Amino acid sequence: MLLTSRLYTALAGATLGTTLLLSLPSAHAVSFDVEDDQRHDHWQSMALTRDDERHFRAVETHSYSDATLSVNATPGVCDLPWLEMRVALGDAQDESRTVNLVPARLRVDERERINSVAEFITERDDDGFYAHFYLDDIDQLIADMGDGEQIFLGFDQGERDPWYMTFSLEGASQALTRMQRLCAQPS
Repeated sequence: MLLTSRLYTALAGATLGTTLLLSLPSAHAVSFDVEDDQRHDHWQSMALTRDDERHFRAVETHSYSDATLSVNATPGVCDLPWLEMRVALGDAQDESRTVNLVPARLRVDERERINSVAEFITERDDDGFYAHFYLDDIDQLIADMGDGEQIFLGFDQGERDPWYMTFSLEGASQALTRMQRLCAQPS
């Protein structure tokens, strides 16, 4: 069964949720240690480390039981954070691959809708599916997330109705600020 149809079936029929992801997609499902984890209402901020590699994350784990929304940053390129969503599929994936590119829409509260493209990715030996967003102005989105209440995500599903998700932004401001501060600190 195609991942997109399997995902659509899982999302349409069940409540989504969260597992705190300890691996970064670009690291090919390699586990990272969580350090300096701090809760901020519905969000958390943390450092992810493995050997000499460090990343920083602000993550929302409250809205769903098998989905997370995170903003991630890497030292040396802290000014180039990325937005990603992870949904647990339940089964470890056989390979790392890009499954699909789909039109996506994002909106914080009632602000202007942001049109984007989401790249759907699986990682070998990881039971998750990732959506990476291509955004023209991530800085404005992060600023909006910092003073918003909810972020709405919409994914086109071809002939099917769009797939929508909503994540809380309660605590996002503190988590995002801390993530950026931690990233900018000398190691």
